[in-house]
Amino acid sequence: VQLQASGGGLVQAGGSLRLSCTTSGRTLSTYSMGWFRQAPGKEREFVAAIFRNGASTSYADSVKGRFVISRSNLKNSVYLQMNSLEPEDTAVYYCAGAAQWIMSSWSAKRSIASEYDYWGQGTQVTVSS
Repeated sequence: VQLQASGGGLVQAGGSLRLSCTTSGRTLSTYSMGWFRQAPGKEREFVAAIFRNGASTSYADSVKGRFVISRSNLKNSVYLQMNSLEPEDTAVYYCAGAAQWIMSSWSAKRSIASEYDYWGQGTQVTVSS
């Protein structure tokens, strides 16, 4: 599965961006999806995850209440709506996919980058103060 992340850009603090992750050729409906980010000099960190049917979502504490992950399996897309952006949100954002997780697997693995099978190329988000 080839994932393509888009929607990044430069925004002022307090602003919003919507990231998209799409694929071509294969359906995302059987994949649980996640968003991760990596700031310069820091390790990749979990941002948000959504179960393959969209029934469950999870967020890092740092983005809870500001970011919303959603998906459209009809459009083979996953989205990350980012509101009230802060300079600390500046990073390259990556979407990731994991095949065939059942709910118990998703609960245990959703925030662990190494557990995901597929990765997009990343999209830069820069928040100015």
